[in-house]
Amino acid sequence: KVEGVKTRTSGDERSSGNFQRISGTSVRTSEESDTGSDTTRITNLPRVSKNLKDALETFQQTFVVSDATRPDYPILYASAGFFNMTGYTSREVIGRNCRFLQGAETHPEDVASIREALAQGRNYCGRLLNYKKDGTPFWNLLTIAPVKDETGKVLKFIGMQVEVSKFTEGYKDKAVRPNGLPESLIKYDARQKDRATGEVTELVQAVKHPEHPGKSESQESVPVKGSEGAFLPVVHPGSHSSTVSRRGSQMITRSEYSQLGNVPEATSFGDRAARRHRSSGFRSLIGLDRFVKGHVSRQEPLEFIEPEILMTRDDVRPDSLDTIDDKERLKEIRRGIDLATTLERIEKNFVITDPRLPDNPIIFASDSFLELTEYTREEVLGRNCRFLQGPETDQKTVKKIREAIRDQRDVTVQLLNYTKNGKHFWNLFHLQAMRDQKGELQYFIGVQLDGSDNLEPIRNRLSEKTEKESTKIVRKTAANVDEAVRDLPDANLTPDDLWANHSKAVQPKPHRINSELWKAIQKIREGGEKIGLKHFRPIKPLGFGDTGSVHLVELRGTGELFAMKAMDKSVMLNRNKVHRAHAERDILAIMDHPFLPSLYASFQTKTHLCLVTDFCAGGELFILLDKQPMKVIREDAARFYVAEVVVALEYLHCQGVIYRDLKPENILLQQDGHLLLTDFDLSFLTSCRPE
Repeated sequence: KVEGVKTRTSGDERSSGNFQRISGTSVRTSEESDTGSDTTRITNLPRVSKNLKDALETFQQTFVVSDATRPDYPILYASAGFFNMTGYTSREVIGRNCRFLQGAETHPEDVASIREALAQGRNYCGRLLNYKKDGTPFWNLLTIAPVKDETGKVLKFIGMQVEVSKFTEGYKDKAVRPNGLPESLIKYDARQKDRATGEVTELVQAVKHPEHPGKSESQESVPVKGSEGAFLPVVHPGSHSSTVSRRGSQMITRSEYSQLGNVPEATSFGDRAARRHRSSGFRSLIGLDRFVKGHVSRQEPLEFIEPEILMTRDDVRPDSLDTIDDKERLKEIRRGIDLATTLERIEKNFVITDPRLPDNPIIFASDSFLELTEYTREEVLGRNCRFLQGPETDQKTVKKIREAIRDQRDVTVQLLNYTKNGKHFWNLFHLQAMRDQKGELQYFIGVQLDGSDNLEPIRNRLSEKTEKESTKIVRKTAANVDEAVRDLPDANLTPDDLWANHSKAVQPKPHRINSELWKAIQKIREGGEKIGLKHFRPIKPLGFGDTGSVHLVELRGTGELFAMKAMDKSVMLNRNKVHRAHAERDILAIMDHPFLPSLYASFQTKTHLCLVTDFCAGGELFILLDKQPMKVIREDAARFYVAEVVVALEYLHCQGVIYRDLKPENILLQQDGHLLLTDFDLSFLTSCRPE
């Protein structure tokens, strides 16, 4: 097991706090370029065209292009960044399979996953341990994308590499607590994979169209910008795309709506059938492809979908899309807001430890702490902070820290610490105990401030003035960390406790208590049953977002339609979304307003969380705008819609809800033409006293 992995010390560019993008900052020499592309020294080595070579050389990513039509997928082209990162030359790379980067500690399961993806001609994104030419191990976030011709034949594979040694958890990502939850407070891989997938899309388009690198094929755009500033593709009303709709979309045409009653009741099928259909997608599972085209066969009853197949993330999450092009078309669905938690945004040197685990190990380390100490995240997680001590560290000061930990109190001290490479630095260290709502010790926060440049030569300490000012800084940082950590669930909770809130019964609110929807729900509950997945029949997927997928469902035997949001528990954990799922459920539970959704049921399965809310047959305001001449609506209509949005926001503010995702895609049209403001997974719930 590799405890520590050496990271690159030059040529690195980090595009964000914990994602390292290898740019290949040195310029590719003409000798390398000619040798790597033309390979005239051996006639049977693969070649790339001059157009393709010129197009690829405009990219700074670290990547290779391999020939999918030849045995062993030989490398056709390697970028300058690849040579810089691995230490190999073009003569040692071109014509070979990338397996030369593997080594003794490379996990066989990771290699098997890559081989399977290549054999099936599909995408892959994963982290594996690779080795540079000099034998140095490094964590490689590898993203593979196939390039296909018009017939679907795979012609080439693009493999993009990003070295993430400094900031990944490494093998520590599998470390779990006695309760089965991750030992690390934050998970990093999901966010890194999202960004890598976005970058490789540009490379795919360059290989497909070397004459026009970066241009998507047959992509029609309108001058409307999405959350990430990218132009959104035209959405043609009434068209039935095989791709999943944009986030939050609940549009269904009148013709479709009128046919819902013709969809036959489900019949059961066995485990074998479930396995057979698991990867085929939600639409084909329920026969929606036939239903959408108006060719529902009464002789072919729709099969019952097992609960876990209904909501499996492989059906509607972008990770499962067949091509990178699919992901690019759905890019605007994703959040414009960075996935980083508030905790990760604090750009100070600090760690968080858990005294409830043996030896009070580190469960979170900031990027700034890693930069200061020169350790990787994998080397830090799970260890006690004593590894920063060295031969000249004052043991009396260390004793003060130990006593503070024992007494569960705060302390601020100065001591000499050491980086990984043995360089010492003067550390103004603040330890702060963090307690839960019951007053019990939850975590320790340790903040470090490098005061080496401000030492007084004779006293070998910070001056009184500097110490006073620096102490304010570290204590303020600790207070900010304390507040940010409280947004996250307690890592020591059991899995049952973690999701218990979603199993609470939902009570009707006054303004819709007499609606047909609530009457149908209440009728089931009056019979002594608890609302669950078995009570709903899936009809079609409506969309997906950062924390789940949304489906149109019918309450069995009633004809009443609802929108059901399903969230994968494991995805919530891996993407650091547990606190957002909790907040969304709490916010929906207090909603009682005609322009805001009502929560009718909240429950969980073994793997998923489910929220049942209003279905809006009119779809998104975005779609309505797109259908208008010149993409604008009349002024009187605009006043009407703006007024309803303002009224909804005013109600939210009175309830202490800070809504943070206002855009046309999240404003839905109800059957009566009024608006419904949706999507609360980015919102905050605070205390509020209206005046």
